[in-house]
Amino acid sequence: MAPQTTYLELSEDAGSAHKFYEVAVSGTQVTITYGRIGEQGQTKVSAFVSAEKAEAAAAKKIGEKVRKGYAPAVRGMRQRRSVTRRTIVSGSSTASQAPVLWRFASGAAAFGIFVDEDRCWVGNQNGDVYTVTHGGTVTGRFRLPDGVKCIVADDFWIYAGADDGKVYDLSGKVPRVAYEIAEDVDIYWLDIDDGVLGVSDRDGRITTIDHEDEFQWARTGEGSSAWMVRCDQEAVYHGHSRGVARYDAADGTPVWHTGVDGQVLFGWQDQGAVYAGTSHNKVYRLAKRDGAVDAVYTCDGAVFSCATAPDGRFVFAGDNHSSIYCFDRGGARLWKLATGCGSAYSMQFLDDRLYIVTTNGTLACVDASEEAIRAAQAGTVPEPVDVKAATSLAAVQPSTVLESVSHADGGIVVECVREGERLRVRVVSPGYDPRWNVQFPQTVREAGARYLVEGVRSSGRGGFYRAYGEIRRLL
Repeated sequence: MAPQTTYLELSEDAGSAHKFYEVAVSGTQVTITYGRIGEQGQTKVSAFVSAEKAEAAAAKKIGEKVRKGYAPAVRGMRQRRSVTRRTIVSGSSTASQAPVLWRFASGAAAFGIFVDEDRCWVGNQNGDVYTVTHGGTVTGRFRLPDGVKCIVADDFWIYAGADDGKVYDLSGKVPRVAYEIAEDVDIYWLDIDDGVLGVSDRDGRITTIDHEDEFQWARTGEGSSAWMVRCDQEAVYHGHSRGVARYDAADGTPVWHTGVDGQVLFGWQDQGAVYAGTSHNKVYRLAKRDGAVDAVYTCDGAVFSCATAPDGRFVFAGDNHSSIYCFDRGGARLWKLATGCGSAYSMQFLDDRLYIVTTNGTLACVDASEEAIRAAQAGTVPEPVDVKAATSLAAVQPSTVLESVSHADGGIVVECVREGERLRVRVVSPGYDPRWNVQFPQTVREAGARYLVEGVRSSGRGGFYRAYGEIRRLL
């Protein structure tokens, strides 16, 4: 017997919604597929004790969607909506060449970068995310469905925000959807702290979503094109076309707003300050407590990106003419050098090395030690190593399929429980504190299953985090 299929769409010509919902009933099984119009979407399969129960459950789901404005439609009649791409012309630098140790061509303009003690991550507009060692060896590749806007980390978990409106967890074997941003949010940038995600968008809004993928609060800023969001335990810092604002992390209460010269194109933070790079060639250091301008760092072109050394002792910037800069804390320019591989869309400093991703898609490692910089200013630079990805390196794509997890005595047990219309993951084993706000992959939350992680039980948050990391590896 052929499945009975109902296909619905909700699309507002003058609004933001543009999504579909399909319900198929085959005997005692109900298959629900949902997502943005023009995309494959996600699928849930549920089994019921009888065909009548399955039909009743399907009818209930269809009724809920119709009441929310969905209507019957024909798949393929409406097309996928376009998303915003950051298209900015990059010029050539007239400065001396920087000491680039190695460079990796990712294949398309790259915004996303994250660097830790183990490796570097780069994400580009083709949706490719690569991992590269500090020595310049490509070790992994993910392929997301759409262009990568940025890569952020929360403890040892890595997230990539993409142009399809989803945030993918890259911490396991395969990418999994961790957050789904509302259809009216055209992501420009993301940041995350303790499981709470901050999203800035094209319209100048700031939106926060908690660790269980639930909306917390949203505010409309005084400007548009919000390319900056940075989060910490107390606040969310938001930069747009008219300056930088601080909002209370808990409820979004405005704390301060500081105007700057030009549109904010990038943001960074350290313990006591936020840094805003602008279209008028400047980086501003703003005090977190009150938004006061503590220092201004002047470049020779629009600032696409910025970063700092620990404690802000050095401030780095990249402009739209393929130059990178270093300033001391007070604002004095120490050096300006050419990247040789495009303008730096994003950057990060670690252990005397400046890592950049550029307009032509290159991830480059620059030796920023004093000796290397002095040599470069004198005209002596190393020959950069051109890193290649192995032809056998497979691109791992997102999955909504949960692999089975073995059971054994001892370990940490987690299970999904229903609260109203939502499934939440709860820890069954003792010792977990809900205030830790640990987020579970969306597919785990939706699966309604129970998992046991073997041999990793220990006390405290650290022990649970190790167990949770094992859950992700098993998935």
